[in-house]
Amino acid sequence: MTAHEPSDDPKQAYREAYDDWQKHLQGVHDLLLEGNRMPPEQIKGLLNREARAKQRYDQARKRLLGVED
Repeated sequence: MTAHEPSDDPKQAYREAYDDWQKHLQGVHDLLLEGNRMPPEQIKGLLNREARAKQRYDQARKRLLGVED
């Protein structure tokens, strides 16, 4: 299983998606709140990775709650 391939177990998939999102969110916080600097092309990638990780987390959360689209 890859880092972005959902687990068959909804609880495990939720944990993995949450951890991945938090990792990417910390990078955004480091940039915005802590003043870490990076080239503009890296900022775009950072924000895109965080947004995709958040989408995976939201999907895993819905699956865990039984309210999938």
